Amino acid sequence: KWLADYLQDNPIETSGARCTSPRRLANKRIGQIKSKKFRCSGAEDYRSKLGGDCFADLACPEKCRCEGTTVDCSNQKLTKIPDHIPQYTAELRLNNNEFTVLEATGIFKKLPQLRKINLSNNRITDIEEGTFEGASGVNELILTSNRLENIHHRMLKGLGGLRTLMLRSNRISCVSNSSFVGLSSVRLLSLYDNQITSMNPGAFDTLHSLSTLNLLANPFICNCHLAWLGDWLRRKRIVTGNPRCQNPYFLKEIPIQDVAVQDFACEDGNDENSCSPVLRCPAECSCLDTVVRCSNKGLTSLPKGLPKETTELYLDGNHFTQVPVELSHYKHLTLIDLSNNQISTLSNHSLSNMSELLTLILSYNRLRCIPVRAFDGLKSLRLLSLHGNDISLIPEGAFKDLSSLSHLALGANPLYCDCHMQWLSDWVKSGYKEPGIARCAGPGDMTDKLLLTTPSKKFTCTGPVDLSIQAKCDPCLSNPCKNDGTCANDPVHYYRCTCPYGFKGQNCEEPIHACISNPCQSGGTCHLKEGEGSNFWCVCPEGFEGDTCEINIDDCEDNDCENNSTCVDGINNYTCMCSPEYTGELCEEKLDFCAPELNPCQHDSKCILTPQGYKCECTPGYVGEHCEVDYDDCEENKCQNGGHCIDAVNGYTCICPEGYSGLFCEFSPPMVLPRTSPCDNHECLNAAQCVVMGTDPQCQCLHGYEGEHCETLASVNFVNRESYLQLPSSLLSPETNISLQIATDEDSGVLLYKGDNDHIAMELYRGRLRVGYDTGSYPPSAIYSVETVNDGSFHSVELIAADQSLSLSIDGGPPKSIGSISKRSTLNIDSPLYLGGMPERLSASGGLSALQLSSGGRNGTSFHGCLRNLYINGKLQDLGAGLKPGGLGSGTPQSSKQWLGSGVEPGCQPCLRGACLQGDCHPTGHRGFTCTCHPGWTGALCDQQVSNPCDGNKCIHGTCIPINSYSYSCRCQPGFAGVLCDEQSQDAGSPCSLSHCKHGKCRVSGLGKAYCECNGGYTGEACDREVACRGERIRDVYQRQQGYAACQTQEKVSRLECRGSCPAGAEGQGACCTPLRSKRRKYTFQCTDGSSFVQEVEKIVKCGCTKCSS
Repeated sequence: KWLADYLQDNPIETSGARCTSPRRLANKRIGQIKSKKFRCSGAEDYRSKLGGDCFADLACPEKCRCEGTTVDCSNQKLTKIPDHIPQYTAELRLNNNEFTVLEATGIFKKLPQLRKINLSNNRITDIEEGTFEGASGVNELILTSNRLENIHHRMLKGLGGLRTLMLRSNRISCVSNSSFVGLSSVRLLSLYDNQITSMNPGAFDTLHSLSTLNLLANPFICNCHLAWLGDWLRRKRIVTGNPRCQNPYFLKEIPIQDVAVQDFACEDGNDENSCSPVLRCPAECSCLDTVVRCSNKGLTSLPKGLPKETTELYLDGNHFTQVPVELSHYKHLTLIDLSNNQISTLSNHSLSNMSELLTLILSYNRLRCIPVRAFDGLKSLRLLSLHGNDISLIPEGAFKDLSSLSHLALGANPLYCDCHMQWLSDWVKSGYKEPGIARCAGPGDMTDKLLLTTPSKKFTCTGPVDLSIQAKCDPCLSNPCKNDGTCANDPVHYYRCTCPYGFKGQNCEEPIHACISNPCQSGGTCHLKEGEGSNFWCVCPEGFEGDTCEINIDDCEDNDCENNSTCVDGINNYTCMCSPEYTGELCEEKLDFCAPELNPCQHDSKCILTPQGYKCECTPGYVGEHCEVDYDDCEENKCQNGGHCIDAVNGYTCICPEGYSGLFCEFSPPMVLPRTSPCDNHECLNAAQCVVMGTDPQCQCLHGYEGEHCETLASVNFVNRESYLQLPSSLLSPETNISLQIATDEDSGVLLYKGDNDHIAMELYRGRLRVGYDTGSYPPSAIYSVETVNDGSFHSVELIAADQSLSLSIDGGPPKSIGSISKRSTLNIDSPLYLGGMPERLSASGGLSALQLSSGGRNGTSFHGCLRNLYINGKLQDLGAGLKPGGLGSGTPQSSKQWLGSGVEPGCQPCLRGACLQGDCHPTGHRGFTCTCHPGWTGALCDQQVSNPCDGNKCIHGTCIPINSYSYSCRCQPGFAGVLCDEQSQDAGSPCSLSHCKHGKCRVSGLGKAYCECNGGYTGEACDREVACRGERIRDVYQRQQGYAACQTQEKVSRLECRGSCPAGAEGQGACCTPLRSKRRKYTFQCTDGSSFVQEVEKIVKCGCTKCSS
């Protein structure tokens, strides 16, 4: 106000400063507000009272009401005292909320004006030490109607100026001589309506100012432990209301101060004392000092009366489903054992108050998920056991507060060790906090790897995490609720489904009654069986049967289709599909295909009837079943010299290239000497193509070949198990250096073999190279490579036999050797060298016997993979020399490829790693390949199983079109429609386009004429007349009486029954609905006496109105 007055007298403010509060003056310019508008209403006077000292008090807390110096936060369901309370507060109302524990937050240190606190009608069970620190100015504290079971001076520490203390209607059972220490100013103390049976001597000695003490409505036991109180009440001049004894019985309702001293006796078992320390241990537990053991007691919640001084608490072997929230109030705990319970989840901050906790054991529970803030505040924790749970992922930062942790037990958990768990591996390695027990359960190649010793770079992400892993922390991700139920996470039950009407169960999988899920098929009606909500029965529509109307009755079981036609079952009817030469409803009419309106023969060909139907004699130049194809005479033309053939009817013409003439272009132009090419005298071998680069010829080699003329085969691919190459023995010398490169993803196979009896062999063994040298002695000598070579990449291999030793080197690494080979054990240079395998005769004759003995009985199968750049003593070898017939044929073939069998292919890359899934791979060109598929397979990679869904298709008037290997669709001919092209369409050119069937479907006869097929109960050309007389198809047994035995057919029979009435005939004569046509069929009858017989039965085929028989 003063500022506004000043600015009006001195208009020096030009920036347009505005008010922000209170709301009535918000956004108004200070210099333009009238002086009378500046007033303080409600608590504004107190909030802005120290404005001159540049201090503005806090606004009224959310959910609270502020009036004067009173802050009213009652009836708001609060569980914590609000953080921001104005400093001017003199009375704080917190009654009628949901407080359970008053925490020491230091809030009262910020309220110097506070005089009264109302905490009545809450659920307070405990008050933390230091809660009222700073509240020395408070003179009235109301704790009426709470759940306090005991009272000690640490609860009320800081209330030195307190005058009134209301503790009525709680559950206090004892008052000790230290309960009210430090409350010397209290004048009124109310302990009315508690459960006090005894009090320690001197309980009120520290209350020097006490003038009123209410002890009424307590169950005092007037024994020797309470004798002091009677004397104290008689001596003190204090208003007490005369508290009365309740026990023993002879003192009931006697005022305590009137009981004689000798009557306060502890005789005949009357020595109960609620203040005895023995009573501080819960009934379910055993206590020793501050150690409480409550193991294997079937507990589901924390036992009542647990001492606040407890340091070790054993709750193992119980039925807890979550960590009790009350544990956070026991700040002196150093050990908690919750092992072997049923805890499935942890909550954030649930243990944050336990600053002294050293050991936390949660092993053998059902933990699936660890929240990132679950262990916040446990800065003193040294041992954490999560062993034997169902934990897969632990979020980064979950252990950030565990600065003192030295031992972490994570064993027997299905840890999912992808990139999200790399941090944990690094964390346990930093101080060896995990002893090397925890193993990974996935993904893939990380299975069974140790968390402690596996390199961090192995923790990688290769794709999305499996849904079952993600659902452990968010179970609703897996959509467990059926039938449109709503899923919500639940800390106890993992998740909870809210079911829609009609369903129940944990996953909403159970219908309330059987009919809710519409179990009756095919339009059937569901009915509940009386008194049985889980059972039902179905009323099926005509044409269906079965418990759930799932069976379409086969009306073709007893059909009347003629002339080898095919019956097609419908719903309560059937259709006859006629062979090509018949037509009619039952295929009873024979067609004349050569009639003008049906003649199928084209291009003036002649139609001839045959016993099988008809045939067409074509005019010259036409072929085909109906002479519809103009024969291509160019298929066998005689055009020469590149002449182009033009087809004509029953002939052709040759169009000659420039310079040629004659009927067949047989006359050549004058001779012209052709130009020569540099490639004419340059030979390219092995199917290579010669191309001219500039003016020089150059050979473009096929894959696997090298050299100026592509004469050397440098790389081959072994694609089956029987293939091998044989190189001549002349390539080797007693001291030999062999080097080559291989690529494979197989675990085993023979790479190199030389010698018959004393031999040297190189093979794959469990992905490593093994070189074995057998001199006939036992055991044979062997070298194993340290490196694995079966990763699909190329690896260089070098084998050196020199100076009576044998050495093996991989990728230029340090060699491994066999030394001190005797002179007689040098390489046998007379025997051939086999690559990639060996002849069957050597395997059969025991050529690998020593190898098999030394390697556990492996077979000598061929190498499966690629081999290239074979050098023997520094010279690149032509692998084509090992591909000739017998391996050592004479002469040099023009192409070594002609010797390649199905097992060895030139080149490496195209066919590496089994490109053809169900077939043999063959390289083509420089980098391509083709697949020869095994029987039953097709596709570019032989990965599609041959299956023709059109075999046995049911397309009537159309062509079968495959959709995939298992299904097809029908492409209908013009004028037809329907899934099976069995319905006449209403196209403009269709005979049905002019026909209107009111109660039926239009069909086309074999003669191409439209007719109406009426629904049951209708007749007339347009199915527009309803008839009373009609044949109703039923399916039932025939019954006969044979003496005293009742007999019936073994199976139900489909037949017609004539039902209905007929109009009167001419001259008033009556007409009856009777069978017009019937057939006789034989059926077997089975009788109740065990006998059976065969009898002919008259079966009605057609009904109609005829003159009634007399």
